[in-house]
Amino acid sequence: MRTYNKSLLAMALIAAIGMVGCSDGDDGQDGAPGAPGTPGTPGNPAGITVDTISSAADFVLTLAPADIVVVGTDAFTIKFTATGKDSKGEAIPFTGLEKVALYVMNQAANATDTGAPILWQNNALANDFGSSMYCTPTGKATARGGAEVEACTLVEDEANPGTYTGTWEHDGNAPVVLAEGDANNLFRVMVRTYGVVDSSGAGISDKLLSTPVDFIPATGELAVSAKDSVSNAACIKCHSQMDGYAVTDIRIANIGAHHNYQKVENCVACHNPAYAGGEDDPEKGFNANWNAMIHTLHAGHHIADGLTGDALAEFGEIGFPSELNECTTCHDNGTQWNDNVYAEACVSCHTDVDLATGENHRGIVPESDAACSGCHGSGSLSPMQAHKVGVRAMATDSIEISVSQVNYTEDAQIVTIPEKVSYGTIIPEHDEIHDEIVVTFDVTIDGAPVADGFEFTKFTKYDEMKTGWIDTDGTYYGSASVNLNGSVAAGGKLVVTQLDNYDLDGKSIAITPRFSVCTDSKGMLIECLDASGEAQYDIGYVAITMAPTYWNLANADGSDATISRLSDPERVTADEAKCNTCHTSLGIAKHYGNERFDQCVGCHNDTWGGSYHVQPEYKTDEVDADGNPIFKAIEGLNYNTRDLFAVAHRFHTGLWDDNRGFPAIHLNADMETQGYPAVATQCAACHKDGVNLFAADGGLTSGKRAIAVDGGATQFISPVAEACRTCHAHSDAAAMAHFKSNGAIVDGEPSSTANLPVESCATCHAEGKTYGIDTMHRGGAH
Repeated sequence: MRTYNKSLLAMALIAAIGMVGCSDGDDGQDGAPGAPGTPGTPGNPAGITVDTISSAADFVLTLAPADIVVVGTDAFTIKFTATGKDSKGEAIPFTGLEKVALYVMNQAANATDTGAPILWQNNALANDFGSSMYCTPTGKATARGGAEVEACTLVEDEANPGTYTGTWEHDGNAPVVLAEGDANNLFRVMVRTYGVVDSSGAGISDKLLSTPVDFIPATGELAVSAKDSVSNAACIKCHSQMDGYAVTDIRIANIGAHHNYQKVENCVACHNPAYAGGEDDPEKGFNANWNAMIHTLHAGHHIADGLTGDALAEFGEIGFPSELNECTTCHDNGTQWNDNVYAEACVSCHTDVDLATGENHRGIVPESDAACSGCHGSGSLSPMQAHKVGVRAMATDSIEISVSQVNYTEDAQIVTIPEKVSYGTIIPEHDEIHDEIVVTFDVTIDGAPVADGFEFTKFTKYDEMKTGWIDTDGTYYGSASVNLNGSVAAGGKLVVTQLDNYDLDGKSIAITPRFSVCTDSKGMLIECLDASGEAQYDIGYVAITMAPTYWNLANADGSDATISRLSDPERVTADEAKCNTCHTSLGIAKHYGNERFDQCVGCHNDTWGGSYHVQPEYKTDEVDADGNPIFKAIEGLNYNTRDLFAVAHRFHTGLWDDNRGFPAIHLNADMETQGYPAVATQCAACHKDGVNLFAADGGLTSGKRAIAVDGGATQFISPVAEACRTCHAHSDAAAMAHFKSNGAIVDGEPSSTANLPVESCATCHAEGKTYGIDTMHRGGAH
C-alpha cells in the first residue's frame, strides 16, 4: 500500500484552485499578508522505496527479539523491517505489504518418559488456532478455503517506510502468544510474506520467508536450538542451494512438499508433536512429527513393504541415494542422533518392529522410552555401532589390488568352441584362433600380502577386470574381461591367464575393475553363500577401489600407454566429489560398485552401443490388481547408448524403465520428473564449477565426437544432441527436428562412420551466448 504526504497534496490542490480564480476574476489590490502557515512534513524523496522485486532473495524481512512479544500476559506485538532491491541492486525499504503470516514456536524439556528429550511446540496450535497467524492492514484475512479469519493489524510507519508493526485488535490476546509459556525457553519466530510481485505484476515463484529468529524472551538474547541436529547444508548436498542468499542464511532449493519451506528450522513449525500421527491415524500411515517423518520419508523405497496409507503413496518410491544407516550423512550437527534413544525415531525406519508385542525386537517390550537406553545407550547396540556409522567400507579399505605385469601373445592357440545357441541361432562347433593375455595382480589384505592358497571365488559379487584398448584420442574400445575367480594366490600375487579374441597386439590397454566383495553386518569380508548355497543373510557388497591400469603392449614394461578421456581431468567436466556429496560413494549408486568415472568406462563408453533400457516408461495414474502403480512405455522414444554421460542424465531425469526395480526417479503421467532431489537445471550439481561443456570447435569439451548405437560399433550418432536429448524436456519430435536442422546425426538415423561433423549447437548454446547453457540452465533458483 502506497503512502503519500497529505500536506503536499493539499498545497498542490490550493495552488491549482488559486490559479483558476485569478484567470476568471478582475485584478484587485493586494490584500494584507496572512499569518504564516505551519510547515508540512517533508515527503519522501522519489526512489527511496520499492514495492516490487525480481526474486525472493531480493526481499529481506528482519526481526529483532526486543520487538517481539509472544509469551506471557503482555499484549502481543511485533515489529519488523522489510527491504527489497532496486534496479541498481541496492537494498532499500519495501513499502506496501498487505499480508504476512507469523509462525511462532518454542522448545521445552520433555517432562514425560516418551519421545525426544526436548520437544517443539507451535504456539498457535497450542491455542487451537492453526499453524500460523495472518497480519493485514484491516485485521482480517482470507484463509485457505475462503473463510475470513481474525488477523493481527499490520501498520506501516509513514515516517519510516518499510517498517511495520503488528498488534492484536480483537478480543483477548493474539493466538501466537503462549500465555502459560516459559519465557526462559527458546522461542522461534518466522514470517512468511504474501502478494509480492515483480515489475510486470507476476508473483514471485519462491516463498518469501524471513530468516528464523531463535531467542530467549526473558532476556531478549539470541539463542541456538539444541534440537537442530541436521543442518541445512546437509540437505543441500542433495536438494541444491537457493541462489542469492547470504552464506549465513543458506536455503534449500528443491523440496517438493508444500512447495518448499527452504529451511529445516521452518519445517518444525508444523511438523512437531501436535501433528503426530501413525498408528492412531491409519489413513496417514506415518508419524508427522519431524524426527519420525523425515526418517520414514528418506527410507521410503527401502521399507515400502512396511508402509501403509498416505505414507506408502507419498514415500514408498523415494530412494535414498546414500547408505541408509550412515546416520551422519544427514546428522552433521552434534551427536544427538546417537545420544538420544527413543522409540519414535527408531520405528520410523524399523517399520517391522512392534514394540507393543516385541515382534522383531527379540520379544522385548520396553516399559517406556526410558528403558531404551538400557540396551541402546552404549556398546554394540548403540546407534553409532549398530548402524556401523563410518565403518561401512572396511572390506574395501583392507583389500588392495594392483597390476604389476601384463604379457600378451597374439594368435597364441587354436581353441575348439562347442556348439551353442546365440539369440535363437545355432552356432555349430568350430575352431577359433585365440590370443593369450596373462595379468599379474599384486594383492594385499589388511596390509599384508595375500596368503598362499587364497582365492576370491567364494567372496565376490563381481570379479571382473574389464580389458579394453585406448585409441590415440583417448577413446575406449572393447568390453572383454579377465576374471580373478579361480586363480589361486602364491607369493602375494594372483596370476590370471585367459584366452579370447582380444586383438590387442601393440595397443595401449586399460584394465578397469568391476570387482566387489561380500561383507557381513560389520563390513568385514564374508563368503557370499552359506553351506547350502543360499545367499548369506544380511550381507552387503563393497567395491574394491582401484584406479585403472594403462599398459602399452608395445613395450615390455607397459610404458608410454595412452589413457582414456575419463582419466584426463582436463577432459572430464563432471565432478566425482559432487556426486559423492549426495551418494556418499559412487559405488552405492550402482553396480555395488565402481567408485570412479574411469572405472565405469569398461562398460559405459562411446563405442559399445545398445542399452538395457531402450524404452523409457512413465508412471500412470492407474494401479494393478494388487494396488501397485502401472508404468507404460513412452511411445516413439528410444535410446540405444550406454555411454556414461547418457546413462547418468537419463537415470536422473527419469527417462528409464521400471523393469529392473528403479522406480525412485521416474516420470509421472504429466511427463514431469519425480524423485530427483536437486534442481533439474542446476548443471553444477554434478559438473565442475566454472567448467565449459563446449570446446572451442563447438563439440564437447571431452573431445567425444560420436557415439555408437550398436554393439559392433558400426553405427554412430552425434554426442551434443544426445546429451540434450537425455533430458526429458528435449526428447520430443520437435527437439529431434531442431537437432537435425543444426547438423546432428540422431538416433534412428545413424551414420556408418564415426567421423561425424561437429553440430552447430554451440553457435547459440555455448557458454556466454544469449541462449547459452550457463544462462538457460541457471540452477539454484527453484
